[in-house]
Amino acid sequence: MKILVLGGSGFIGSALIRALLDHGHQVRVFDRDVRSVSQQFPQLMGVVQADFSDVMSLTEAMIGVELVFHLISTSVPATSNKNPVFDIESNLVNTVRLLESMRTADLKRIVYLSSGGTVYGNPVNLPISESHTTNPTCSYGIVKLAIEKYLQMYAELYQLEVSILRPSNPYGPGQTHKGVQGFIGTCIDKINAGQPIHIWGDGSVVRDYVYIDDVVNACILSMSSDYSGPINISSGEGFSLNQILGLLEQYRGKSVDVVYQEKRSFDIPEVILDNSLAKSVLGWTPQIQIDHGLQMTLKSA
Repeated sequence: MKILVLGGSGFIGSALIRALLDHGHQVRVFDRDVRSVSQQFPQLMGVVQADFSDVMSLTEAMIGVELVFHLISTSVPATSNKNPVFDIESNLVNTVRLLESMRTADLKRIVYLSSGGTVYGNPVNLPISESHTTNPTCSYGIVKLAIEKYLQMYAELYQLEVSILRPSNPYGPGQTHKGVQGFIGTCIDKINAGQPIHIWGDGSVVRDYVYIDDVVNACILSMSSDYSGPINISSGEGFSLNQILGLLEQYRGKSVDVVYQEKRSFDIPEVILDNSLAKSVLGWTPQIQIDHGLQMTLKSA
């Protein structure tokens, strides 16, 4: 199959491209910076270096492809509330333009990576299933949710085949966000650099972490799924920030210098996702437990 990956140079995108190529697919990449992915994957069908708002380049990138993976996001949860207008314009508006371009090109299949960690807001019960209310506390989650709704509208009105995945907190080799997003990757960067780790709050915040290979496996399975609703992709287990730090100290054999800061208003105390729907509609289950995943991530860093 000929596949277009939007946002292929990122952490998830690079891992997905490798898997798609290994499965024998032809892959074209669209991103603002494609230098690293071009060097890493010389066998790509093609690369298009352009901004997500560049409709002409985006339309050209779609020529001859059968499926689109939409991984592009210009914001992260921690900063999205600082400029929600930019978040809306660069993510929501550009995604609707993408869908219009797909409709014009008669391109009928898209897999979208939403967010399991932000779309639900404060949980009423745990673990959180896909039927849980959605009341995001940050613009990032609101925009992700709005994009989901547009995807489902296009599925209903224009027969677009849609898969929506809501990953929890992906981690693994290659994740180096330098403190912007990805707690585990950021911690490992700081530990290796001998720098302190800054944590908002007292470290009791609980999150659900899912290994990158498991996320990619869910993406591959979703390519042939006819289920159009959102699907949680998660480990189904929760670990506090302090627990993660403790495990990293244990496996790294090195103490961690932690600086605790005042907690942020939009940080949800505990988010654990129910992954039973993914098991039933995709045949997917997470394979990598947190201890093994952390050790593999540390070994590659």
